[in-house]
Amino acid sequence: MSGDDLLRLRPEGVEWREIDGEIVALETGRSIYLAANPAGALLWARLAQGATRDELILALRDRWPIEADRAASDVDAFLDQVRANDLLA
Repeated sequence: MSGDDLLRLRPEGVEWREIDGEIVALETGRSIYLAANPAGALLWARLAQGATRDELILALRDRWPIEADRAASDVDAFLDQVRANDLLA
């Protein structure tokens, strides 16, 4: 996968809401409950619209003063969790 591949959350089987800057989600098929902190909420919202890995990294860096390597590592860890829960389209 390159940094310019479009990533998007699955449109079906995932119910979610943003509450006080955090994400609360339920994967309905397996009844898996998920939660994301404010950084995860930012990435989640971007994935709901569709975003590339590079766009996700930039979104973190635009919001918080972190180095590119740290942002990339955080995005990769988040994407690993999203993939592990089969939440990408």
